[in-house]
Amino acid sequence: MGKDKDNEYKTIATNRQAGFNYEILEKTEAGLALGGSEVKSLREGRANLADSYVRFKNGEAFIVNLHISPYSHVSFNAPEPERMRKLLLTRPEIARLSVAIERKGFTCIPLRLYFKRSWAKVEIAVCRGKKQFDRRDAIKERMQKREIDRSVKRDARKKF
Repeated sequence: MGKDKDNEYKTIATNRQAGFNYEILEKTEAGLALGGSEVKSLREGRANLADSYVRFKNGEAFIVNLHISPYSHVSFNAPEPERMRKLLLTRPEIARLSVAIERKGFTCIPLRLYFKRSWAKVEIAVCRGKKQFDRRDAIKERMQKREIDRSVKRDARKKF
């Protein structure tokens, strides 16, 4: 059996704080308009999604504060690491996402940066910011689930 070409994903970077700070409502995949040295830098895994977000301007979508370190072997014309990069989305997708984030408390952030076959893609999500007490509740639930799993595992060991 050969590999299924459609399911080849190589994750470059993830936004680990997104699930903790935001309630994720809707996910979408978008392409990135990049230069050659930026793609090579991504292949080295030199990207950071922290503090990045999506901005809509003049009917186009841009990702802001996505840090892609300069490629190690580029001698000149290295692009700025945190420049605004254009997202490749269709007009209906841009319209749907921009309307979704116009509501108060909603934003659009990148969750994951990856290669799909040979194309650089970013998974973006429409999110609502969590309040401090929501975060505390999430931590409590996680701790309770972990404790339940431990006790079930402990009880299963005692039976044998």
